[in-house]
Amino acid sequence: MTTDTHRVVRPSILYFGTPVVLLTTENDDGSANLAPISSAWALGQHVVLGLGRESQTAHNLAARPELVISVASPELWERVERLAPLTGAHPVPESKRAVYRYERDKFAAAGFTPVASDLVRPPRVAECALQLEARAQALTPGGAGLFFSVECEVLRVHADERIVVPGTQHIDPAVWSPLIYNFRHYHGLAPEVGHGFRSETARVTAGAA
Repeated sequence: MTTDTHRVVRPSILYFGTPVVLLTTENDDGSANLAPISSAWALGQHVVLGLGRESQTAHNLAARPELVISVASPELWERVERLAPLTGAHPVPESKRAVYRYERDKFAAAGFTPVASDLVRPPRVAECALQLEARAQALTPGGAGLFFSVECEVLRVHADERIVVPGTQHIDPAVWSPLIYNFRHYHGLAPEVGHGFRSETARVTAGAA
């Protein structure tokens, strides 16, 4: 008989190894807001984001749906963490004042560089090797009104040449990996243990090696 070693717990958060992305949106005055989030997942050519209801990003997307989703990599974790306590909301919402402070130029505060996008107004983050220009299609409230689930259509993908499998449209997972937020600690991916049966890069990357 197998002994069950599990016990019931109530973690305060459930970030069980989720990617960190940097969202760029347009403020009311035309300036750019930059915010890190760790609730993002992709399905086909769409990305779903989880945003706090009182965040400046949610406010911006409700008014102007264009955004850029720049995917951070492990070496950027310190700059991402510099962004974490900053908000573009002014005045800072009462519920956030104990933890967050207002910062107008969050690119400069974190040491990131804005670069113009092709199809949307918000800029991309130059230091991120993978950048997705997108448009929010729906903001759905949830969590008793505490957050929004935001469905975004990806319009264009920018990838640093070094992470693309030569001669293909594929990102090379042996070269690039996302920054992972694991119960409020930052991680990179461990070495690959295998690949899925639908992988389109397993054969081409093996051949390149």
